[in-house]
Amino acid sequence: MIAIIDYGCGNLFSLSSSLRSLGIECKITGDKDEIASADRIILPGVGAFGDAAQKLRDCGMVELIRKLADESKPILGICLGMQLLFERSFEYGAHVGLGLIKGYVGPLEGQIPENLKIPHMGWNKLNLAKSDPIFKYIEQGDYMYFVHSFYAKGCVENTLAFAEYGVAVPAIVKSGSVYGMQFHPEKSGAKGLALLKAFAEL
Repeated sequence: MIAIIDYGCGNLFSLSSSLRSLGIECKITGDKDEIASADRIILPGVGAFGDAAQKLRDCGMVELIRKLADESKPILGICLGMQLLFERSFEYGAHVGLGLIKGYVGPLEGQIPENLKIPHMGWNKLNLAKSDPIFKYIEQGDYMYFVHSFYAKGCVENTLAFAEYGVAVPAIVKSGSVYGMQFHPEKSGAKGLALLKAFAEL
């Protein structure tokens, strides 16, 4: 069973619907015991980093997620959920993240050509940089759906795939059993579902 962490900052319905369409058992939950006993964990996220990080702290999820990562339980952060996996973010101030992946989150603004719009919104192809079981059902150049104004930096060694948007945007990152996807696999059609299927099989 996959536990989708409910901490008030996620697009939970579409994610759970996507998993169920694949025949994957999942549950949206904020219950620590249910999360701890799940086979895999998904940390979704929509909104601002600082608010989301505070909500994780308020509901006691930070320590739990770190503990489960130490136990090598497969964890997947999606969009803002991926960004929360990093050490810190500089989104409207400086904020501390979960520290499960080395690196930080910074703005696209000032880093990409002026003709490119912010947020980075729409379909963009993946450039696969390393081999990994998460790529079991997808191929080089498959397209995923992105919506973000900030991106991960300082994490080249942990980047499995990137997208080009004026700069190389880390699209899939990994450290141990912890994965992050900057795009929304649940909104990325058959190829996005293929990534969720591969995660469920880790």
